[in-house]
Amino acid sequence: MKVSAVLLVLFAFQAAVAVVRSTAPCTLTVGYYNDKCNRSVEGIVRDTVKAALNADSTIGAALIRLLFHDCFVRGCDASVLLDPTYSNPYPEKTSGANIGLRGFDPATRPSTSATEASTSLSQRGAWTSVVSSSADAESNLPGSTFEVSKLISNFAVKGFTPEELVILSGAHSVGRAHCSSFQDRLSAPSSEINPYFRDNVLRKDCGAGPADPMVENNIRDQNATTLGNLTGYVVPANGSDLLDNSYYHNNLNNLVLFHSDWALIDSSATLKHVHEYADNGTLWNLDFVDALVKLSKLTMPPGSTGEIRKMCRATN
Repeated sequence: MKVSAVLLVLFAFQAAVAVVRSTAPCTLTVGYYNDKCNRSVEGIVRDTVKAALNADSTIGAALIRLLFHDCFVRGCDASVLLDPTYSNPYPEKTSGANIGLRGFDPATRPSTSATEASTSLSQRGAWTSVVSSSADAESNLPGSTFEVSKLISNFAVKGFTPEELVILSGAHSVGRAHCSSFQDRLSAPSSEINPYFRDNVLRKDCGAGPADPMVENNIRDQNATTLGNLTGYVVPANGSDLLDNSYYHNNLNNLVLFHSDWALIDSSATLKHVHEYADNGTLWNLDFVDALVKLSKLTMPPGSTGEIRKMCRATN
C-alpha cells in the first residue's frame, strides 16, 4: 500500500496543532482547543494544508521537512518560522542546515485563519518560542554527511531509537535537495554509491543550470532519460510525490542522495531495519505515522519561556 504525502502531512500537522502548552512549564496537552473554539482548529489546519497540497503537490514533502526542522531543534515551538529582525538577524531559517526550507505560507496561515474560530488571542495559535537561533539549528539538526554512529547519538538525544532514525529517514522518499547538500557523494567510492548514478546522473544534474541546482531525493522521480538503463530502483506505479518504502530499496542498491542515507546500511543496528522496511511497506506506513506523532510531541527545553504569537513569523 502506498501512502500519499497528503494524508501523512495532514496527520502530522493536526497532531502538532492538537498538542499545545498546558499549565505546567514546557509541557503539552492534547485537545487544548477543544472547549475554546467555535470551529475545530484541526479542521482549519486540515483545510489549509489540503488547499496548499492541491495547488502544489510538492508542498507535502516541504511541510514534513519543516515539521522535522522545527521540532528537532528546540521542540515543536514554531521557532523556525521566525523571520530575521534587527535584534535577531540570524534565526533558525537562515541556517545552512535549513537551505531550501519552504512551506512557510501554509504553515503560518492556520494561525491567521483561527480568527474564524474566536477573537480571543489565546485561541489563535499554539504556545511558541521567543528564541530562534541559526546556531541552534546547526548544532541540533543531523547533517547530510554524518556517519551512522553520529546519527544514532544525534537522534538519541531527542529520545529516538536507531529504528526510529531509520523510520524517519524514509521521508526522503519525497522532496528535493540542493546539490551542495550531497556534494561529497559526487566523489564517493563505488562501494557507497552506484557509479552510473554518481557519474551520469548526479554529476550531470549538478553541473547543469543555475548555481546549486536541486535534484529529486528519490531516483524514482528523476528524469527517466537521464537515468537511461539504470536499474535497481522502484519504478513508480502511482505517480511521484508519494511517501513509500522505495527509499529502503534504493538504499540497499546504493541509489540514495545523502551520505547519511547510505550510512544506515553501514551498521547492523540500522541495516536490519532498512531490510525490514524494504520488505514490508505497510509496516513502514504505520511506524512512520507513530514516529511523526512522537516527533510532534517534542517540547521546548526546561525553563524556556514562550508566548502565543499574534503573527507566526514574529514575536509579540
